[in-house]
Amino acid sequence: MHDLVIRGGTIVDGTGNARFTGDVAIDGDRIAQVGGKAGPGKREIDANGQIVTPGWMDIHTHYDGQATWDPVMAPSSWQGATTVLMGNCGVGFAPVRSKDHDCLIDLMEGVEDIPGIALAEGLKWDWETFPDYLDALARMPRTIDIATQVPHHPLRVYVMGDRAVRREAATPDDIAAMTRLTEQALRAGAFGFTTSRTEQHKTTKGELVPGRHAEQRELLGIASALGRTGTGTFGMVSDFDDEAGEFEWITRLGKETGRPFWFLLTDRAYDPDRWRRLMTGVRKARAEGANVTAQIAGRPVGIILGLTTSLSPFAAHPSFAAMKNMPAAERLARLRDPATRAQILSEKPSEHLLSIMPPLQRPITDRFDRQYILGDTPDYEPDQSRSIAAMAAKTNLTPEAFCYDYLTGGAGERMLYYPVVNYVFGDHGVVREMLTDPATILGLGDGGAHCGQICDSSMPTYMLTHWVRDRSRGPKLGLEFIVKRLTSEVADFFGFHDRGRLAVGKKADVNVIDLKGLRLHHPELRHDLPAGGKRLVQQADGYTATIVAGTPIFENGAETGARPGQLVRA
Repeated sequence: MHDLVIRGGTIVDGTGNARFTGDVAIDGDRIAQVGGKAGPGKREIDANGQIVTPGWMDIHTHYDGQATWDPVMAPSSWQGATTVLMGNCGVGFAPVRSKDHDCLIDLMEGVEDIPGIALAEGLKWDWETFPDYLDALARMPRTIDIATQVPHHPLRVYVMGDRAVRREAATPDDIAAMTRLTEQALRAGAFGFTTSRTEQHKTTKGELVPGRHAEQRELLGIASALGRTGTGTFGMVSDFDDEAGEFEWITRLGKETGRPFWFLLTDRAYDPDRWRRLMTGVRKARAEGANVTAQIAGRPVGIILGLTTSLSPFAAHPSFAAMKNMPAAERLARLRDPATRAQILSEKPSEHLLSIMPPLQRPITDRFDRQYILGDTPDYEPDQSRSIAAMAAKTNLTPEAFCYDYLTGGAGERMLYYPVVNYVFGDHGVVREMLTDPATILGLGDGGAHCGQICDSSMPTYMLTHWVRDRSRGPKLGLEFIVKRLTSEVADFFGFHDRGRLAVGKKADVNVIDLKGLRLHHPELRHDLPAGGKRLVQQADGYTATIVAGTPIFENGAETGARPGQLVRA
């Protein structure tokens, strides 16, 4: 008698092998049988006509704060994720001294758009060192598994104090201390180290992050901890200001430590060939013996623009910005006043307000040819006819006026989609090239982050609905290929050796999915973070069951209340 049997589903086991029909049996928290006819189960799920897959591995999230107060890890858990990895982009909350709490909150709010009021209210700060932080995470019952990496910016502030915030060069003693603390964190269970070297990451005051200009000797010194422990990956966000110089130290790091290195890769509108040059750098580094990989997104990284979200096409217009803190109803009434409308439309964006925005966000003020109506069933590969500019051209309104009237219409909750990157040519051709490149891994869902402007934690679901089933503007991708990219590939890369496949003895993290009925809802704004902090969330239909460690945590979209999740230590 098995504890749980999933009957008659189409098994896509995560290895890339062809699908087959059969049963999956689970005993305790482990898979006992895959395929064939299993014996009876204490509980059985009828999966006839549905696919059965491993649980998704969501390896680029920012739940570092949320994980300390929220057991569910929504919205990633709503999308079939059974393991999430935090500590990305060099931001997080450990190690930390009490005097630096506000500094780290400001960093996270500025870089990842997580409301500071929610972090200030929700964080308990019952830790100082990174091992303390892991212990705090381990004490909390949770729905899905979580794991984390060592973030560079808190580490730098912990060791260097205000000198880190001023982005001063680290001394040899500073580097030795950061290296020792990184090794301590890795031995306690961290899955790696991450840093950020980009102009896109700023504090709420527009200041660059502490590690933006960290010298190579600092990064190589810290990376030596990975070599000594023989564990963990080194992850980075970088502008690649000096492409040859960056790849020189990246290659050296990979060869000296023997550990995997990854960086985030997207295309850029101002330099369409950049991503191909960087992939050439990846292949050259690999040829020289370094394990270098690009982490990519499965769709354009898109800002959701509106009156209730964090960003609007009019965010840099002084009269609009002055109403930022008004109650929503009062602001909408003011915006609908003809005099206010005329004033805002007559203004040019403020240079000061633009300077605070990351560079890739600034075109939202005038690129109406790149802003699209999202639609009730969100369309993340819209053609040009759905752009604000194209629709305005059919009227007697300017694109700015058309956009203004659209956003202030209805109940004031309408949203636009602005693909920041990965949409240079107006389709997903480049994304498909990245997805099919064997030197990339799939991630960049950013679950828990960009709460008021980006809603990409639905990426795993989208990989099935769009790339496998629905895409009409170009070739699709195979089901087995996509499931492998969401499971075993990333599990193997980051060292989650007990999951990512439906195989006997592996951890029983499983999704049962009605592929025909799988559907993403329109993003919605909720004020359900601590202190009423806002976030965009997105729900999905079609997940018949999501199972963690042999226990169903969601059934037909409803949470069961079970808490089989835990902190995973490397």
